[in-house]
Amino acid sequence: MGKGEFILKRIVQLLLTYWVILTVLFFLFRLGLPDPTAALVVEGLSAEEQAMVQARFGLDQPLWVQYFIYLRNFLQGDFGVSFHYKAAVFPILMEKFLNTIVLMLPAILISYTIGPVLGVILSWKRGTRIEFSGIVSGLFLRSAPVFWTGMIFIMVFGIWWGVLPTSGMRTVPYDADNFLTKIFTLDYLWHLILPALTIALYYLGLPMLIMRNTMLEVMGEDYIELCQAKGLSPRTIMFKHAARNALLPVVTQAAITVGMAVGGQVVVEVVYSWPGLGREMIQAVRTSDYPMAQASFMLMAGMVLLMNFLADMVYGYLDPRVVTKGEGR
Repeated sequence: MGKGEFILKRIVQLLLTYWVILTVLFFLFRLGLPDPTAALVVEGLSAEEQAMVQARFGLDQPLWVQYFIYLRNFLQGDFGVSFHYKAAVFPILMEKFLNTIVLMLPAILISYTIGPVLGVILSWKRGTRIEFSGIVSGLFLRSAPVFWTGMIFIMVFGIWWGVLPTSGMRTVPYDADNFLTKIFTLDYLWHLILPALTIALYYLGLPMLIMRNTMLEVMGEDYIELCQAKGLSPRTIMFKHAARNALLPVVTQAAITVGMAVGGQVVVEVVYSWPGLGREMIQAVRTSDYPMAQASFMLMAGMVLLMNFLADMVYGYLDPRVVTKGEGR
């Protein structure tokens, strides 16, 4: 299979999968909640007024007509009107999305940069106290509930020592003309430290342990023995030859993690009162704001699929056999 054919096949798979997800979301919200405008209908509205509300949101049409309107609106970037905010969904969704991204990406970057390096070191120090301590620490970080870690950080750094803020993105009141002026300040960075550190520690254990286990498998391969026979240094063998192939599972997990990060760490956003997408999804469900909830799930699914597509491309670069044989992960 050629490189172009490989990429085209993955793009077609991505589009078909996303279409299926969009279809499932449509019927899930329509059939699970037959009259989503019930949240807007207050007591005292006449039958004609209720019909006007339903007509406004296109719910007076047959289901199949609603489905094609839904697809058309999606292609046009029209996600409807939020029942809760009484405003267009897209601008609100983008603001929450960006708030989540600036929280999650630094945390994931830290964990997936440090984690694999620590994994290589653990495999290098196999059978020592360093490996034992690293495995125990990784399992502890991965199994510790993020709300517990967050509350510990709030108690220590916010209440006992009083050195870091424990809620929100900025100290109120503040003036910001746009999103960039809101985040490129020391005050924002100060608010980012605790939630980002909480998430980074939670994610750190997984790439570290995956890298360590994969490295142990790779070190038994024939080409590693050939490198040793050539007299290459252990450091060169570990980082230049073994680590490159051991990175493949870590790349897959990183892609999934980044894709799921669109939904944010809901618990962390609630604990630290961070106005992100995950917290907004909870709010949308609580207020029966189905246009906002539906658009949030669309965005999350799209990011997961996109990151898996990019992981396939990185796979093809790290291991050309994936492209030539036409095999996925």
